Amino acid sequence: MDVPVAADVLGTLGAVCWSIQLIPQIIINYRRHNTIGLQRSMMLLWACAGVPLGAYNITGHFNIALQVQPQILTILSLITWIQCYYYDDKWSISKCSLVVGVIGALFGGIEAGLVFALKAGLKEDRRWPVTLMGVVSTVLLSAGVLRHYYDIYIHRTVRGISFIFVAIDAAGDIFSLISVCSLSHP
Repeated sequence: MDVPVAADVLGTLGAVCWSIQLIPQIIINYRRHNTIGLQRSMMLLWACAGVPLGAYNITGHFNIALQVQPQILTILSLITWIQCYYYDDKWSISKCSLVVGVIGALFGGIEAGLVFALKAGLKEDRRWPVTLMGVVSTVLLSAGVLRHYYDIYIHRTVRGISFIFVAIDAAGDIFSLISVCSLSHP
């Protein structure tokens, strides 16, 4: 089946879901004034995953929603990650802002460098580095989720995760999967 309009619409819906999925988690953390049960490593791994994913999506010339989504994911993941230090470790707002600002600038610089390097490689018909960026981002995202599943297994309960966040994440998965299935592949 090849329905490019449906693929674009569903892909955009998936990207929107994945862009906003962490907002309910950030709000719950703020209301509770703690992040007990939320895995810091999950949020940091997701933030890290946005760097190669952004480079992959930009060099792949995907639609604009998919090119912007990794940066939004990175920013919201860093906010959620730093909330753990603010609420649970009692870091000051200035320290949290400095840490997130430095890491965000570093991530932005790395991603920009990757985009230029990947585009240079593509001019020489080297596709494997682009594929590698897709694989690295997938591994980082999966590692973050697996860390939370490990916590669920150890504690025999789901702690600290917003179920609205999980539902929005799942909706993004479904929309994106249907989007991919809407395109014919050679």
